[in-house]
Amino acid sequence: MLKKIIISVYFLFIITSLLIGYQPGLEVGLNLVDFAKNMLKILPPAFILIGLFEVWVKKETIEKHLGENSSFMGFVWAIILAGTTVGGIYVAIPISYSLYKKGARYSVIFTYLGASAICRVPMTIFEATFLGIKFSLIRLLTSIPLVILSSILLEKFLIKIDYKMGQKD
Repeated sequence: MLKKIIISVYFLFIITSLLIGYQPGLEVGLNLVDFAKNMLKILPPAFILIGLFEVWVKKETIEKHLGENSSFMGFVWAIILAGTTVGGIYVAIPISYSLYKKGARYSVIFTYLGASAICRVPMTIFEATFLGIKFSLIRLLTSIPLVILSSILLEKFLIKIDYKMGQKD
């Protein structure tokens, strides 16, 4: 109920701003429209690709390369997948859930999520252009091992407390 009230007040604010010409409210409305346009450009193709991933990639393949018996290469595959992911967290979360359903282990999923925030190819190229290749390499060589280490530690903790995905407390 509270969410509905907040959303209603938000839209009422934008409509009122439009009617009386209140500039900050108009900018809020324009930001909403701009954000919606961007999401409509990114999300439909991304969700189509996620759907194709669900259908085309076999569970056995994910279990073999990213599952419980995967070696260190599971982390490498997760980082490569993350580097090619477009759409940021809006796409990374559904892909992570898909990886989970297909048998990927927690640490590989967490590595994918972390790497999708720091290793995307377009972002890294943009960063290297403005801050230099040396900076980008130092950042990647520092952050990737930390992401993998924290993913492994988080997986061990979740296994220790016997956590199951989708479990309600």
